[in-house]
Amino acid sequence: MTNINEIARHFTQELDRWYSQPEQFDNELDRQIHVWYSNPPTVWPKRPYFSPSSSKACPRELYLKAKRAKKDVNPQPPYQGRWKEIGTAIGDVIQRTVLAMERNLPGCPFRFERNDDGTPVFEDFAKKNHEIYHNGQRFYLYGTCDGIMQYVNEETGEIIRVGLEIKSKQSTPAKTSLYSFKEAEEGHRKQCVAYSIMYNVDYYIILYVNAAKKAWVMSDEDYEATPDIRAFGFEITDADRQELLDSFAEIAKCIANDTPPALDLSRWTFNGFKTACAQSLTDDEFSILKAQVKRMQRSGLPQWKKDQFVDAFMFIEEARQNE
Repeated sequence: MTNINEIARHFTQELDRWYSQPEQFDNELDRQIHVWYSNPPTVWPKRPYFSPSSSKACPRELYLKAKRAKKDVNPQPPYQGRWKEIGTAIGDVIQRTVLAMERNLPGCPFRFERNDDGTPVFEDFAKKNHEIYHNGQRFYLYGTCDGIMQYVNEETGEIIRVGLEIKSKQSTPAKTSLYSFKEAEEGHRKQCVAYSIMYNVDYYIILYVNAAKKAWVMSDEDYEATPDIRAFGFEITDADRQELLDSFAEIAKCIANDTPPALDLSRWTFNGFKTACAQSLTDDEFSILKAQVKRMQRSGLPQWKKDQFVDAFMFIEEARQNE
């Protein structure tokens, strides 16, 4: 029986084993990566589609995106731009490391699955449209993954396909500490469920890499308590897939019938269609949101969550006035 938690633990051990060695240079690997990316395949989305990264997004946002509403284009603080670029770079680093470990780390049981042309199954080389028929609705899952790996069981020789999702943390070392971080985030797990459908994989590892370190020099005890990488493994079940597809199918039905689903303020922060959402609300929907925000203020939620709801509502109110 496959123990995905043990595989995830083994993955962090192999990463630590690699990074504990003197730096290794592999010019041929770097040359090959640049050759791959010099002419990546182009895959355009088929409509209607949902991206795995939007598995936990607001239904109203996804509806308006499918209806080709105008996406928000707002200046961002420079630190947010750097934050996003560093997050992307962390993913690139880990992908190269897995490729390098396969070539240069004796006994490493992890490697990326390969396409017929020899490219690794990740990023542009794994991008696809996966057609879905579910609950009477047809739609596509469109996008790509951080990687599909093969894990070789050293005892049996069995090859187990394992998806890899790489996430970054950058604010404080505590974000990946054993005390503060108990399990993978729900939205990240949902994203992996979508990938499991697209790539026919049952096991997934979410690797969190923290760019904020506690110190340059740490004791073994400190590193054990506050590591800068955490890997969570989990098996994806048919029930998980059913739940996600039910959600997407319901939104697809709304798209087909021109009946916008309700706006979810709890998913407002990363909503890329805030203005379109605000201006699409009916007066009745606006009144319902107003009452919801008032209830939130009387609830036992943390103050920062209450503030998020108030900020969202104020944005909506202003956007409707400027319509």
